[in-house]
Amino acid sequence: MVQIFPAKDFLSSPPKGPPPPVCVLFGQEVFFKYQVLRVIRGQLGGPGIEELAIDRFGGDQADWSQVAQALWTLPMFGPGVRLVLVEEADGFVSRFREPLEQYVAKPCQKTVLVLEVTSWPGNTRLAKAVASVGWTVDCNPLRPAQIAGWLAVWARQSYQIRLEPEAAQLLVDWVGVELGLLDQELQKLALAVGPNGRVQPEHVHQYSASWRTKTVWEVLDAALAGNLPEALVHLDRLLLAGETPVGLFAQMSASLRRFAAAARRVLDAEAAGQRLSLREALRQAGVVPYFLDKAEMQLRRLGRTRASRLYQWLLETDLALKGASALPGRFVLETLLMQLAESPEAKTSPTDG
Repeated sequence: MVQIFPAKDFLSSPPKGPPPPVCVLFGQEVFFKYQVLRVIRGQLGGPGIEELAIDRFGGDQADWSQVAQALWTLPMFGPGVRLVLVEEADGFVSRFREPLEQYVAKPCQKTVLVLEVTSWPGNTRLAKAVASVGWTVDCNPLRPAQIAGWLAVWARQSYQIRLEPEAAQLLVDWVGVELGLLDQELQKLALAVGPNGRVQPEHVHQYSASWRTKTVWEVLDAALAGNLPEALVHLDRLLLAGETPVGLFAQMSASLRRFAAAARRVLDAEAAGQRLSLREALRQAGVVPYFLDKAEMQLRRLGRTRASRLYQWLLETDLALKGASALPGRFVLETLLMQLAESPEAKTSPTDG
């Protein structure tokens, strides 16, 4: 049985003692791989980390003889240990599986070999051999639902700040799920609130996200307020800055799907003879409390009929942007904004509660 460390657990509580002679970092989350490698470097180098000898090889071109020479050559200066890193090593592992198996069976105890790969099947002889002498760290991306919780833990561990749950979710909504970008935003927030500070949603609103992210929100705010000309101005600004219609729609749809889910919850409750307030439906749909007042106002203006059609509009827009329509992507987005900005219907909000 191959023991695998999930990267988030490895980083929150690294194994004790010096790194073993062989480590494998597999998966597609570059941020995790970078941070795990930092931990390994830190454990190897200690106070002399800057002097730690590191040999880097590109897995697509590296030859086993080159890597083997580095593995068995000890540094002349600095810490008496060497780190040998083979990046993008999937092809390297395939080409040199047999010599790797032989090396793992009797590795140099003064060197740490790190293989950075995308795929690492646990049922191979090499994987089992590595498990017996080294670390195998799963650096695949987190599920979207895990990211806000992980972000709060990472903020406390790495920057000594307390990221409130609402602020963490808002940060994910604004910035997205790329961990490297989220980490950069945490660094800015840490500077803003100071050591042991608490990050509230208003801090995220004030200090985080690029102007592009904020402008996407301004596009939706304007459209949902019925101000189509302003929404189109913001959209044009984003497209001129190099944003793609598909990318912009991905950011817009995250908020609109919450509105659609809230409307569906209200209508389903009514069909069951129950009553669910619009505010509670929005909360259940994932709208953070900081934005509940604005979201409730926007959804009431959208109205019952159009709110119930949001899922259909989002599906049609998604298909059109992916080739189902001959219209340019700009026109597809403009059509969606026109639908959102239409004059509100009289007394047709999803609920009066």
